[in-house]
Amino acid sequence: MSDLLTLEHLANWILSPLLAIYTLLFIVRIVLTWYPEADGDRFPFNLAFWPTEFLLVPVRKVIPPFGGVDISPIVWVGITTLLREVLLGQQGLLRMLA
Repeated sequence: MSDLLTLEHLANWILSPLLAIYTLLFIVRIVLTWYPEADGDRFPFNLAFWPTEFLLVPVRKVIPPFGGVDISPIVWVGITTLLREVLLGQQGLLRMLA
């Protein structure tokens, strides 16, 4: 039983902040789509581009930009929020296991 309890604490200390940071980075990417002059290779924009681009590329292949608007960060905000709730929410899987 204590192993599961430590697993829950470990998940809360690692997964929760990681998913929150990625959600924030995807929201920054959404805002940056409004500024096409923002260069993803230059500081400070590369702080949002570098850790998220590898996740956005496969989604762009399935859902291309619609009317010039990149929808892939919006999809990932939904995915990360859903994962956080399903795994770590009040009735999340990791809480139920503990």
